[in-house]
Amino acid sequence: MGDIEIKKATLNDIEALQQIGVQTFSETFSVHNTADDMTNYLKESFSLNKLNAELSEAASQFYFATLNEEVIGYLKLNTGNLQTELQDNQAVEIERIYVLQTYHAKKIGQLLYDKAMQISQNTDADYVWLGVWEKKPRAISFYKKNGFVAFGKHNFKLGDDEQTDIMMKRKLKLVQ
Repeated sequence: MGDIEIKKATLNDIEALQQIGVQTFSETFSVHNTADDMTNYLKESFSLNKLNAELSEAASQFYFATLNEEVIGYLKLNTGNLQTELQDNQAVEIERIYVLQTYHAKKIGQLLYDKAMQISQNTDADYVWLGVWEKKPRAISFYKKNGFVAFGKHNFKLGDDEQTDIMMKRKLKLVQ
């Protein structure tokens, strides 16, 4: 495998973002959800209009993991009022880290996570948080291994199915 590059996505990358978003979400969740729920969620969450709006906001950032200029994974960070739940000005949300199934177990997720933490360390945030589906023990273990602890739960609606995410956070700054 060649060198993996992590680069910030721009409005010029909107179609690549839509493609990687739909493909990785489908690979990750199709087996656990109905086709109708998946279709509706993907249509709404990865529409070009929605992605355009998100890419145009400074408080929402996307980064690609690329190999030989092919997008193989991505990261989405939110701050301020664009966070999906807490909307805490002292926090950064990792909304998404997804990697093409072909590249699982090749440390691409770790590289994207490391980028998220590097960016977060350069903010005034006190902590980073995320939600992870309770039926994804591998993802939960990944975040625990990286210092995250559970602090609550919230509902995530995928089509007609209400699912439970475990909310996890990791402090960025030590108390003085």
